[in-house]
Amino acid sequence: MTSSSHHRPGNSDPSFGYDAVADAYCAARSPIGREVVETWTAQLPEGGAVLDVGAGSGDPMTPVLIEAGLDVFAIDASPRLVALYHERFPEARIACEPAETSPFFARTFDGVLAIGLVFLLPEARQRVVLAKMARALNSGGSLLFSAPQQMVSWDDALTGRPSRSLGETGYREILHDEGLDVVATSSDEGSNHYYHAVRPAS
Repeated sequence: MTSSSHHRPGNSDPSFGYDAVADAYCAARSPIGREVVETWTAQLPEGGAVLDVGAGSGDPMTPVLIEAGLDVFAIDASPRLVALYHERFPEARIACEPAETSPFFARTFDGVLAIGLVFLLPEARQRVVLAKMARALNSGGSLLFSAPQQMVSWDDALTGRPSRSLGETGYREILHDEGLDVVATSSDEGSNHYYHAVRPAS
């Protein structure tokens, strides 16, 4: 099933257009951001459970998680990308479903990762997904996600659909309301911006 045959453009497509451009998405993957995730995984407990939200085909981040010895779970709403992920990383568990409704959030994790996803969602859904990710963290757990530092809207380069960042102030407020502390922000060599937040150990 692809979005081009079963979904009209708009929010009815849970993959926000990415199922239809899966081939172009995979061709555009690069190692950019890998070092940020390597630094993040080094702070997680050995053998810890990690959820990758919006994992796509798994490149370039899933190898980082597996090489770190983590127990990997993943979510993506694109059937085509999930099929590619299954082929490449059979040891990881991935579900094809929107983050907002994923049953994986019924359990908790030592780390939650969301690269290139949050800003694809409308503002209300960003808040829902960030809250779910925050509440899925164990005590001392860590969240890493990417979104521009400034409040800005633009059209996605691959799908042409609108993306929007709530800005650092907005994201800090959401995370604070969910009981998380933002411990660092950083940027990679591609000028992508990251937020690193933790649930204080109880």
